[in-house]
Amino acid sequence: MGLEKEKLECSIIMDEDEFNRSIEPILSKKARLYSSAPDRDPHDINAQLKVGFEDVIAEPASAHSFDRVWIGSSATFELVKFIFYRLLTTLLAVPAAFILGVVFGVLSCIHIWLVMPVTRSFLMLLPSIQVVWKSVTDMFITPLFHSMGRSLSSIQVRTSDT
Repeated sequence: MGLEKEKLECSIIMDEDEFNRSIEPILSKKARLYSSAPDRDPHDINAQLKVGFEDVIAEPASAHSFDRVWIGSSATFELVKFIFYRLLTTLLAVPAAFILGVVFGVLSCIHIWLVMPVTRSFLMLLPSIQVVWKSVTDMFITPLFHSMGRSLSSIQVRTSDT
């Protein structure tokens, strides 16, 4: 159906006398033309999207369709998936990239210019606040709770069995 990709290697063996040095740059350009495509997902972020026909439609051994139906269905699935992916990425890739670029740019700006300076400021102020809080606790809260503890320690609670 046109989706099969075959790599064929061929080489031409020529005598040293017949080899023309003027075509060497042309051959080197052609060699680069058939190099493998770069990996666009090197960290395997979208591994779950590597779905083939056999991952979606699986016939058990007890129920097989005709071989030509299976091959035709497989080819149709792959072709439609390929065409729709290309069509949708053609229509949506540039606007989505623009929107995501704006979103990540804004998030980066907020993080760099707002979140980190505020966090660093709080981390610088915390030791001073800790000293003040400890002093306030030692001066007011600790004596208050000690007094309440002494006052309430004389209360006795008895349960009666009725």
